[in-house]
Amino acid sequence: MKRSSILIFLILFVVIVDQALKVYIKLNYNLQGGFNILGLDWAKIYFIENDGMAFGLSFGGKLGKYMLSIFRIFLVGFLIYFLKLIINSKESFGLQISFALIIAGALGNIIDSAFYGMIFSESPYHSGAATFLPEGGGYAGFLQGKVVDMFYFPMIRSTFPNWFPFWGGEQFLFFRPVFNVADSAISIGVAIILIFYRSFFMSDKKKTESESANTIVKQEDMS
Repeated sequence: MKRSSILIFLILFVVIVDQALKVYIKLNYNLQGGFNILGLDWAKIYFIENDGMAFGLSFGGKLGKYMLSIFRIFLVGFLIYFLKLIINSKESFGLQISFALIIAGALGNIIDSAFYGMIFSESPYHSGAATFLPEGGGYAGFLQGKVVDMFYFPMIRSTFPNWFPFWGGEQFLFFRPVFNVADSAISIGVAIILIFYRSFFMSDKKKTESESANTIVKQEDMS
């Protein structure tokens, strides 16, 4: 199988899993509803919605929502073009996978923002769940939908000591953000790039200097 075919399959797989889980949560749970994963108190499905930023963050206002959605669409277009370039230049397959994960995650959240407001009713807070294609229409227009988040891992609950600057005596929670499969794909892709492929983004001069330094080190090791 060609690498390009594998990358397309990876993008489609992440988007399908992300959307399947979001639709299931949207149609079966009320806002702030959910359950403990495997009975664990620190691993939860906890349904919330946000205006389109990763890990439960929001970008306020209708205009801000349009701007964020349009920016994401342009960003995905650029990333697809960039991925095509690094495929043609035969860059590392790991780097290609990283960009494919980022593209898949961005696409997953764009679908929510673009269409969920048009095809779902508003999710209630206390009981019940949203409906698909409600008679009165969806809760928002094109590019105004909310992103569905559901993974919540409050692993450590504690209190800052009184002597701690600024937050002394206040409660501390790790890990606070609520996220989805798309957010995870973006984070994994970025982490792989930062850990393994930082040199790809170095200037030619820095690359040459780095390669020269590595050559000198190898020569010293051989002597």
